[in-house]
Amino acid sequence: MASQRKDIIAPGQIYHVFNRSVERRPVFTSKFEYERMREILWYYRFTKLPMRYSQFLSLSKDARNTFRDTLRKQKEQEITVFAFALMPNHFHLLLRQETEHGIPVYLSNISNSFAKYFNTHHKRTGSLWQRPFKAVRIETEEQFLHVSRYIHINPAVSFVIKEERLDIYPWTSLPEYLVGGADGICETKEIHGHFRTTHVYRKFIHDQIDYAKTLEKIKHLSIDGEEEWV
Repeated sequence: MASQRKDIIAPGQIYHVFNRSVERRPVFTSKFEYERMREILWYYRFTKLPMRYSQFLSLSKDARNTFRDTLRKQKEQEITVFAFALMPNHFHLLLRQETEHGIPVYLSNISNSFAKYFNTHHKRTGSLWQRPFKAVRIETEEQFLHVSRYIHINPAVSFVIKEERLDIYPWTSLPEYLVGGADGICETKEIHGHFRTTHVYRKFIHDQIDYAKTLEKIKHLSIDGEEEWV
């Protein structure tokens, strides 16, 4: 996956990263598939992993818990995740690259791991994701905050869920920002630092939903509508 890229993804830079399934087919078709991808997102952040996620799952429960505790204490990561959203046929990530090839390595690991799982369970073969993945560098703090909002409201704007469920919807990182949790995927301090309280960030998220829904309804009228990623 990394070898197909023509653009440079630089360490220390933040990117909005997204990818869609081939043929736009649904790839998250059950709670178990969403959970699997979320776990994969958590696992492959770390550098120098001694085993694949599928091998990690083959460990005993006690061994898995011990290994999880070891990973939680590990500071070295390929990337830092600031936000994510899993949609029925695509995903959005807001990432900072920490190592030389952190984002391509991370995207390769999560994409290949989930594809193998999906293909096995659905008795299919071949690529599951479009290649290469798309990555847009974040250039300003304002852009950073607005992309975090765009990612978090995606399920409501795309009419996957109702707005009132957005705060507790488990397949985005928004619940991590509003409630927190011991097994979170994201680094939330950097975005929270721009808002006086969690409530203010929540208002920042929800204030844009109605406007974004309006844009979604007319998107198909645009010549470039097919290239939009929501």
